[in-house]
Order: sequence, then C-alpha cells, then structure tokens
Amino acid sequence: MPITPSRMPFFDHIAELRRRITIIAVTIIVGSMALYVWGWQIFDFVMAPITPLLKGVKWQIFTPFGTFGLRFTVAFYASLVVGAPIIIWQIMAFFLPALRDKERKYIVPTFIALVLLFITGVAFCYYVILSTAFQWIIAQGGQSIGLTPDATKYFQGVCMMLIGFGVGFELPVVVFYLVIFNIVPYAKLRSSWRVVYVVLMVVASAATPDWSPWTMGGLYVALVLLYEISMLLARITLRKRIAAQKAAELAEDEE
Repeated sequence: MPITPSRMPFFDHIAELRRRITIIAVTIIVGSMALYVWGWQIFDFVMAPITPLLKGVKWQIFTPFGTFGLRFTVAFYASLVVGAPIIIWQIMAFFLPALRDKERKYIVPTFIALVLLFITGVAFCYYVILSTAFQWIIAQGGQSIGLTPDATKYFQGVCMMLIGFGVGFELPVVVFYLVIFNIVPYAKLRSSWRVVYVVLMVVASAATPDWSPWTMGGLYVALVLLYEISMLLARITLRKRIAAQKAAELAEDEE
C-alpha cells in the first residue's frame, strides 16, 4: 500500500484522509459480512473463558430480533480484530508521510510491532485476565442475586476488555517514538518514572470497562513492564544520542 508524499495541498490531504477512512470502513463492512456466517462459532470461542462461570445457565437474549443483532455485533467486533493490520496501516500511512526520509526506515518495523503488540494484548486479556475478572464480577452479586446473563451485553463487555488491552499494549511504540523524535528526552522520561507510573495507573483504570482489581491490576502491571522494556530498547537503540545528551548536561552543570 503506497504512502503519499508529505507535501500536498490542504484539500489533497482531506481527500487522502477520506480515502483512508473509506478503506477502513470497507474493511470493517466486508469483514462483518464475511464473518457473520461464523457468528455463533466466534461467540462461543470469545465467551469460552467465562461460560463455565455461569454454572449451566444459558446465555439469554431479551428482544425479538436480538439473535440477528448479536450475530452482527459478533461479526463487527471480529472484523475489527481480524482487520486490525489493515486499519493500523491506514492510520500510519496517513501520518507517516510527514517523516523525513531517514525516519521512514522505521515504518515497516513500527507496523509489525503495532500488529504484534495488539494481538499480544488481546491474547493476554483472553487467556490470563477474563476468567478471573468475571469470576470476581459475578461474585459481587452474592447469594441473594440471581444471574441472568444477557448475551449481547456480556459479549460487548468482553470485547471492550479485549480491545482495551490490545490498544493498551501499543504503549512501547508510543514511548519509543517520544524518545526517538526527542519529543521527551530519554533522561527526563527516565527520571520521571513516578509520574509515568501514576499516568499508567490512570490509563489502566480508563481502559478497562469494569472495576475488577484483577483487570485493572493486570493491565497496569503489563503496561509498566512494557514501558520498562520500551525504555530499554530506546536506550540500546539510541545509546550514542543518550550519551551525548548526558555529557552535555554534565558540561552545563560544571559551568
């Protein structure tokens, strides 16, 4: 998929943006139509971590056309995950032309990293977080509250968590580019780790749709680890620049 030149008239940029949005919309629509056929198989797979927690209670639908609506909802969310590489590329392809030629070498590695990190975040939530989080949520009803699981609302809640973790796991790319483009110097970002940890805690709270400490805590720990890994990679990649910046700071202090 080609990347357009950075120097374009304003209305050409608008046309380019419209083209990228159209591609994303078509991807989601076509994906939804194709995946609609496997709607119930996808539903069973996505809900597998929490279905055993219902103790034999079947999923419920409360409206006459609820089965159609749920099946389309399943296909829509599935198309977002399956079409994530195309969606991510279209977003990148619109913004990255502003980079200089020497900076464009990061386009392909960035694209690969974004896709892999998104998939890793979704998988981490699915295999590690979902079961324990919903076990805690369901337990909040105690013995006096009966459980009538709404299939549509539960599925939407699960998908919000999966996508939230997938987006949250993109943090290393954000941190890496903050450092590599010198938007925030490495030394300043490193010395402000307490502030960063607090910000990550807020992000983890906002990205998770439930109040489960397991969900928020799991995402928070994952974000902290990803942040530290991204800082390590930035330090290795930019060791010469970081050393030069440190030397310049020492020289200023001596003066």
